Amino acid sequence: MPEPCQQIGIIHSPFKQKFGIPRQAGLIAEASGFVELLPPYNQPEALTGLEEFSHVWLLWQANTINRDGWKPTVRPPRLGGNQRVGVFASRSIFRPNAIGQSLVSLGDIVTTQQRCGFNVSGLDILDGTPLIDIKPYLPWADALDDAVGGFAHDKPESQLKVRVAQEAVAQLELLRERDPQMMRLIERVIEQDPRPAFHQSDRQYGISIGEYDVTFRCIELIAHITSVAQMDEKG
Repeated sequence: MPEPCQQIGIIHSPFKQKFGIPRQAGLIAEASGFVELLPPYNQPEALTGLEEFSHVWLLWQANTINRDGWKPTVRPPRLGGNQRVGVFASRSIFRPNAIGQSLVSLGDIVTTQQRCGFNVSGLDILDGTPLIDIKPYLPWADALDDAVGGFAHDKPESQLKVRVAQEAVAQLELLRERDPQMMRLIERVIEQDPRPAFHQSDRQYGISIGEYDVTFRCIELIAHITSVAQMDEKG
């Protein structure tokens, strides 16, 4: 029996809950975060040469998943949430070892006495997720022209148009002035339609992104943002 993987770091992400996380890495460039190495792996020498690469693979473990409850089949959102495929024919995190992999864009590398790690963008990972490995992306090895992607061969398109409900106009204008990057991230997350594929309705949904709680309601293919509030201002 192989030894269990060691946690080498922690992934800091704007996604505070599973609902709203992009279904694959790279879909939302604005989803940025920081990969922090933990002792004894937080040695600057371990990152020497990484700055020469544009992208990295992050291998992580979904520590919120009950691994005793895995099933041999899953329902991928790309198939409408009703059709089942084998768990090993999917990228679902509901698998025996709950190991995920994400290809992200590499930003600045930080090596100080307080912190050792690097900035990334294009995340699809829950905040606080344990990191178990890092590997540089190699274009000649990781991108194959003749590869076939099964039921998920093509990149998914944005599903919804985002509008602001009248009651939230003032809130959204303030956020756009205060933090335009966060405003764009919120819009991009909702554009991807985070609602369950098998249970879409016009009910109101809530997501937590960064320091903000956001609610929206969909009417056909238009998502109306109904409120946005900073968490520490909700009282």
